[in-house]
Amino acid sequence: MHPIASSPFSAVPGAADSIRIRALRAAVLSRLLPWFRLHRRALPWRRRRTPYRVWIAELMLQQTRVDQVVPYYERFMRRFPSLRALARASRAEVLKAWEGMGYYARARHMHDAARLIAGPLRGRFPRTPEKLMKLPGIGRYTANAVASLAFAFDAAVLDGNVIRVLARVLAFDRDVTATSAREELQRVADRLIVRGRAGEVNEALMELGAICCLPRNPACDRCPLRGVCRARLAGRPEAYPVKRRRKPVPHKVVGAGVVINRCGEILIAQRKESSMLGGLWEFPGGTRERGESMPECIARELKEELGISTEVGRRLVVVHHAYSHFTIDLHAHWARIVKGRPRAIHCADFAWTTIQGLRKYAFSAADLAIIEALEKATPSSIPFPWPRAGRPPSC
Repeated sequence: MHPIASSPFSAVPGAADSIRIRALRAAVLSRLLPWFRLHRRALPWRRRRTPYRVWIAELMLQQTRVDQVVPYYERFMRRFPSLRALARASRAEVLKAWEGMGYYARARHMHDAARLIAGPLRGRFPRTPEKLMKLPGIGRYTANAVASLAFAFDAAVLDGNVIRVLARVLAFDRDVTATSAREELQRVADRLIVRGRAGEVNEALMELGAICCLPRNPACDRCPLRGVCRARLAGRPEAYPVKRRRKPVPHKVVGAGVVINRCGEILIAQRKESSMLGGLWEFPGGTRERGESMPECIARELKEELGISTEVGRRLVVVHHAYSHFTIDLHAHWARIVKGRPRAIHCADFAWTTIQGLRKYAFSAADLAIIEALEKATPSSIPFPWPRAGRPPSC
């Protein structure tokens, strides 16, 4: 390793480390903050900054790019303009408003926290990181971000952008995915905070990582911290942050039944809140087992989940989708019931709805792709009798 980047910070910084951090803190004050005031983006959560608006933005921004969050945030704020409006909403309304964002546990925790603040806390939003972390779904990063941005509390944030900036400026050669390394970087971030201006410092560091200190091809020539950046001086900015090699992501093959009745209605099931994507609706199905054909997989899953025997027909669509820890190929096949009536055995609920009515329910991104295929389907593409004009008397 280049000698300039050979010494990570110790748990108790020595004299050289302290001098380096003081130099970085001076650069933050004299260069980064003026740069931020000049280059900060006009983002919707920076207007009319309230604890509620800051909190929702921080929840949405975790592991999601700003350009993706903006339209969801604006739509969500139109639907729930205040914490009280969010607290009064049903779970289904909240999940529908969150639809497409992913990480649905955040939406459920957010709804629970809103009800807690509006109820037992009598509308008083917690102001310190310690109290904020007592709310459902709020960890150290979100607590520090909300406390510093909404209440001017002196707390430093450590998100992916800040980690990248600090790792490069310090040529930090420890694996940043390790808990001990993150704690060390948190201590450095804490020492950079300017009393009474923590929110501004936090935003400036995050903004620098978002628009200048990029993961690939960082714009070092435009960086206000280029004079104190050890990775740049070594000519190796992209060597940081150091991360352990990821293990191969598991891949699953999943089947889903698009069960249609003679009235032209589609059967959907609601996932239990305790499961992944809890509270969302889906086309019922599950993971294919070894040796199964896809129709056999779907028929078995429908029997286990809803207690129905089905005839599984031709494939409607295959959806390729990536989650945070695995990927799937989701095979959706037409199906119809040959015996039994649906019962919520391994699901929270079920419903029959028209193709047009599907959009009223909250679905995951993979199931939304099935809905798009359904909306394009024609009667000739369905392997079972499709009702003609008017509903049969039995519907």
